[in-house]
Amino acid sequence: MTVNAWTGMVPVDDTALAVSDTGGDGLPVLYLNGQFATQGYWRRVIGDLGPSWRHITYDERARGRKSHRSADYSFEAAVRDVDAVRAARGVERALLVGWSYGAVIAAHWAARNPGRTVGAVLVDGAFPYDWLDTAVELRIRKLFRRLRVVAPVLRPAGLMPRMTAEQQAESNIELGRLSRSASLGPVLRSLTVPVRYVVASGASFGSKGGEQERIREGLESVLTDHVRISAKVPSNHGAILRKDHRAVADAVREVAALDAERAQA
Repeated sequence: MTVNAWTGMVPVDDTALAVSDTGGDGLPVLYLNGQFATQGYWRRVIGDLGPSWRHITYDERARGRKSHRSADYSFEAAVRDVDAVRAARGVERALLVGWSYGAVIAAHWAARNPGRTVGAVLVDGAFPYDWLDTAVELRIRKLFRRLRVVAPVLRPAGLMPRMTAEQQAESNIELGRLSRSASLGPVLRSLTVPVRYVVASGASFGSKGGEQERIREGLESVLTDHVRISAKVPSNHGAILRKDHRAVADAVREVAALDAERAQA
């Protein structure tokens, strides 16, 4: 069935999310953004895949220019938002593509909803590693307090979420807890749909020294027949969707092909 292109607001809980759906009759691909990023980051990946796919993007709560504020910025709220957008667009099964924070959301959603998931592409995120300790937590809080200076300039352009520094810090700290090996490892090992990682190189915003590469090494402990690395690319965490978008698009094609093979078996 061919679906018309659509852009609008999808209500969920106490808020509403800005959603764009290219429509068409191709396989639905649902894109999950980085923690404080916007749907515009996916432009190059979408361009690589082209119009034969149905691309659905959205801005999370208080992100971008249009998505509304909420009383709940928790990870579980972000997981609920995936289902709200999927259901609102009438999608039965989708291929999830998540970058950074969005990769963790994609992993959890796919583990909980295997019947509704074609598979997932996890872009430099969802690495099981115990990176959060007291010192890192203090560093996170300090970083977001410092960013309050530029917030009035960046927020009107949709370049910074309409969240307080404390809310942003708490979200990042919650991600650290969710990323612990004992928390994320079992989620990744339980996945029964095809999952492919596209892994960046070097540092990410806020990391120091070789921290990010050590975090990525945690992935080796959860690789299975279903969960594999599609590509290790030269760009860093922040640039991966801009510089290595073709690797992400190739991983999407790989997952879709694996799902088709599974359906024929």
